[in-house]
Amino acid sequence: MITHKEYGVEPWCLRERKLDLGVLPQSESVFALSNGHVGWRGNLDEGEPHGLPGTYLNGVYESHPLPYAEAGYGYPESGQTVINVTNGKVIRLLVDDEPFDLRYGRLHSHERVLDLRTGLLTRTCEWTSPAGTRVRVRSRRLVSFTQRAVAAVSYEVEPLDGRARIVVQSELVAGEQLPEQGGDPRAAIVLQSPLEAEEHHTKGNRLRLVHRTRRSGLRVGAAANHVVTGPAGTTAESESRADLARLTITSALDPGQRLRVQKLVAYGWSSARSLPAVSDQVDAALAAATATGWEGLVAEQRAYLDDFWARADVEVDGNEEIQQAVRFALFHVLQAGARAEQRAIPAKGLTGSGYDGHAFWDTETFVLPLLTYTSPDAVAEALRWRHNTLPAARERAVQLGLNGAAFPWRTIEGAEGSAYWPAGTAAFHVNADIADAVIRYVSATGDERFERDTGVELLVETARLWRSLGHHDHHGAFHLDGVTGPDEYSAVADDNTYTNLMARTNLLAAADAVERHPRKAQALGVDEEESAAWRDAAEAMHVPYNDELRVHEQHAGFTRYQRWDFAATRADQYPLLLHFPYFDLYRKQVVKQADLVLAMYLCSDHFDDEHVTRNFAYYEPLTVRDSSLSACCQAVIAAAAGHLPLAYDYVHEAALMDLHDLENNTRDGLHIASLAGTWTALVAGFGGMRHRGDSLRFAPRLPEKFRRLAFNLQIRGSRLRVEIGRTAATYTLLQGDELTLHHHGEPVTVDGNKPQHREIPLLKPRPAPEQPLHRRPNNRDSTAS
Repeated sequence: MITHKEYGVEPWCLRERKLDLGVLPQSESVFALSNGHVGWRGNLDEGEPHGLPGTYLNGVYESHPLPYAEAGYGYPESGQTVINVTNGKVIRLLVDDEPFDLRYGRLHSHERVLDLRTGLLTRTCEWTSPAGTRVRVRSRRLVSFTQRAVAAVSYEVEPLDGRARIVVQSELVAGEQLPEQGGDPRAAIVLQSPLEAEEHHTKGNRLRLVHRTRRSGLRVGAAANHVVTGPAGTTAESESRADLARLTITSALDPGQRLRVQKLVAYGWSSARSLPAVSDQVDAALAAATATGWEGLVAEQRAYLDDFWARADVEVDGNEEIQQAVRFALFHVLQAGARAEQRAIPAKGLTGSGYDGHAFWDTETFVLPLLTYTSPDAVAEALRWRHNTLPAARERAVQLGLNGAAFPWRTIEGAEGSAYWPAGTAAFHVNADIADAVIRYVSATGDERFERDTGVELLVETARLWRSLGHHDHHGAFHLDGVTGPDEYSAVADDNTYTNLMARTNLLAAADAVERHPRKAQALGVDEEESAAWRDAAEAMHVPYNDELRVHEQHAGFTRYQRWDFAATRADQYPLLLHFPYFDLYRKQVVKQADLVLAMYLCSDHFDDEHVTRNFAYYEPLTVRDSSLSACCQAVIAAAAGHLPLAYDYVHEAALMDLHDLENNTRDGLHIASLAGTWTALVAGFGGMRHRGDSLRFAPRLPEKFRRLAFNLQIRGSRLRVEIGRTAATYTLLQGDELTLHHHGEPVTVDGNKPQHREIPLLKPRPAPEQPLHRRPNNRDSTAS
């Protein structure tokens, strides 16, 4: 766990003061660099030792058969797994013929710093070789936000106590051996040798490799160029073979002299372009990067991030750890989606191979809300990717005997990749989650062109799915039977409340959208009868409710189930899915992750304050948080229910999910949705923000540990700053047209003339509900209030 003293708490960086090989795999994830298109794990420059080598291109995967003990109709036949492509990070060093390997010799100092303002990963170390030669090595690394195919390294070595013969080997390497994974289903399938070599080429200081995946047929190219600076007599020579291209640089250095290598790397891939075309593609990207140069790339990176932080920064006074964590979260969510450009945003981003590199509903429900109010262009691109996969979703719907489009539970390229029906295809709510992201984006941006060209079709096809999936009973109520909601410990149930309410929103939004865009509706074959049927289904949507307990049911009959025996469940038996059969979980009252609680946040208009309080009190003692997606949702509703100390604990857990490796799988990559959930927990939790249509509402309240919380939002081209203190909140329009919002129900108009200050109503203390045994919020500061 990355909780020891070597990792400091600083507001704008993550600093590792000493190398600990025991947490090397986790550090490779937290120090990963990406732009949404190219991802480099934070592996050491020399390549070894390593936990999990990782170089990823968004959308590049290998296919593999999905095995079944018993086949069944509608089961997906093949899966997709992200693969480790050509590694351009590797720069090996030999000092007087001794390899620079931190497992040997003597390491005097070693520091790595991820600077969240510059986007650079800097490494500085001093090492004495087994033969007694001492050197200082410094490297800086980036993955460019402005040139999306490009990554770069600046590498520098100098002797400290005598003349040294230095050899630097800068490489492009394909087919790296990967460690075997255990039995954890959250880890990735390891595919042996997925890449076949097609071309290797060197010329001067330039290197190039092109490969093709064996089954999926994707062509991947990587090229590198180098600028070498050293004393007289420094030489460079290149060579290549099938899976390796190398530039070898030799120099003799005296103390005070340095050998500097600036390495620029470009990537490209295609499912259709020829070998010469892909080679030309990476050469062109490399030429542009070479013209910019290392210093130019550094300057572009800083300017890009300056603009991002002006829009997106969240300021927290009162907890330095959460302040660092929320900026760490914002940075990595930006890295996951900034330049994805009509590709998925995977659950791990491009920081690791966990979950096989798949995208889930996490993207639309947790990641895109943050980006909607900070980097809306990235949201439009992510939803265009979903739109591009409509043919596969329509085909899946036909296979399932449904109308419209059935989007996959997990995927890379659009086809369903889940081999487990109850937690896969039956989780139809992913379709409403996509629709909800469309609604939110259009509402926040007013992007009518996107709505016409992309949004309407997504809304229509998902609405058609709901209308064909559900039915009206003899009383006229509309039901969605045999579905799985967000809680993966309940499956194939009737009338999941979250699913039903989200489907209702989807149906009404589709009906409204076709009225606004009649030509698009005509092109999609939507007539008045069909849109009226959507409205009928929405208005008649059944929401299960227990009148005796006066709580909403997670799904019909849920409150009748036997409660899980938490007293008999040991702490080491969590997560339950690794120690108990799903059959037993499905028939008990136990909740893996927020489900009804999430519905109270995303569909807040359907729950009054009394039901929020009562529902939360009922489901909190059942929720074990075996998913990283839960803590942030519970933080939001704990705050809404007036349990600020508990909300604080959940914010702490969500914020530190990866920095403290709370799920014990940060080695496989970061939890991008949980990182995004940190923002949600602060903004929607303690900020009380709810946005639907033209309604923008805030109900801010801070826990005692916070002195101040401030954040910016992009709304309809305007930038709003919200600053919350212990007793009052201030709303300031930083740019754009005036906005009307509500503060604890009071209308407030904010324009550019002056900030608007409003008092925060006092909150009457109330006892917080209990959690299951051994499942209190994972917070080292749990006594905070």
